[in-house]
Amino acid sequence: MTFKLRSGTFLAPFHPLDEDPTLCLHRDLELMEHLDRLGYDEAWVGEHHSAGFEIIASPELFIAAAAERTKRIKFGTGVVSLPYHNPLTTANRIIQLDHQTRGRVMFGVGPGLLPSDAFQMGIDPSTQRDRMVEAIEVILKLFKGERVTKKTEWFNLSNAIAQVKPYSWPHPEICVASSVTPSGGKLAGKHGFGMLCVAATQANGYDALGINWKIANDVAAENGRKMNPEQLRLVGPMHIAETKQQAMDNIKYGFHKWAEYFQKISPTNQQDDRSADPLERGIKEGTLVVGTPDDAIAQIKRLQAKQGEFGCFLQLAHNWATFENTKKSYELWMRHVAPVINGANVNRVDSYNDAGANSEKYIGAAMGAAMATIQKHAIEQAAKEKKPAAE
Repeated sequence: MTFKLRSGTFLAPFHPLDEDPTLCLHRDLELMEHLDRLGYDEAWVGEHHSAGFEIIASPELFIAAAAERTKRIKFGTGVVSLPYHNPLTTANRIIQLDHQTRGRVMFGVGPGLLPSDAFQMGIDPSTQRDRMVEAIEVILKLFKGERVTKKTEWFNLSNAIAQVKPYSWPHPEICVASSVTPSGGKLAGKHGFGMLCVAATQANGYDALGINWKIANDVAAENGRKMNPEQLRLVGPMHIAETKQQAMDNIKYGFHKWAEYFQKISPTNQQDDRSADPLERGIKEGTLVVGTPDDAIAQIKRLQAKQGEFGCFLQLAHNWATFENTKKSYELWMRHVAPVINGANVNRVDSYNDAGANSEKYIGAAMGAAMATIQKHAIEQAAKEKKPAAE
């Protein structure tokens, strides 16, 4: 291990249709406070406009509120769907957020995930990846303080400039969504962006991890760059408890609502046999983890064996369990998973074993020193008693 694995969450979010949306959003904000107190490093927040479950339309608005409630955790847009927005207004929103958070924002970008979003806006899905590339090229220039004149089929900028420069130098970290297609890896490699592997544990996404990372590295080399694995983030769902049975009982609260939504709506769902139980199949194939901290550790080691080192694991927020049990799961990760993965207690264990193995020597020496001190004190007292009193 050459660097620490950071801990985070990816908040799409997923909220079932039988809950009040206002309470859901405020509970998400409360979760950000909880993660900040626990010491999580990152939280990424999605943008969606349809299908009912993923109800955050503006990650920037959510991040602005969450940043006011927290102290150190960094927030990423996960992701801004670039074809949905004019590049100038996107750049200005991120720059403003960069200032408001004093540099605690990361800029995640993508073409847009839900087909229903694109259709509602009259956007041809076949154009989205090309438009993402067009937009980020312009946004990079705006971040650098350059003026931009550019006319495309979907935006027109005339001598445009971002009137405020970013707070972060030279700009917030940029991370591009990557799942199965090579487009994310190619864009990341060209510009040296980080990669956000949103389907890292799903069958096709897992298989594509090494392929897309190689594509990114090859393109980076062609452009005189080198990819940084610390900026590689993998996303996967899990819920952990003290025992496997307790974890299984916990997720009876909401897992099947989430699974039903995923099967019906999400284009990243790769299940071929929808008659199979999604929980049983997901655990068997490694798509998700429901178990103990040891199971979570095994999942990270599995991903590291497949991918090599990566910078951050983002737990997919899913609302499988009650809010209290969800918070407990995140706590158990920080107490028992992250320390093992990062070797936080290696020296403590070494010190403990050393103290046990050499206890007789150490205690004998301490007892000998104590007896010597007692004897010295006795001799000094005896000498005082023999000394004649002063006249």
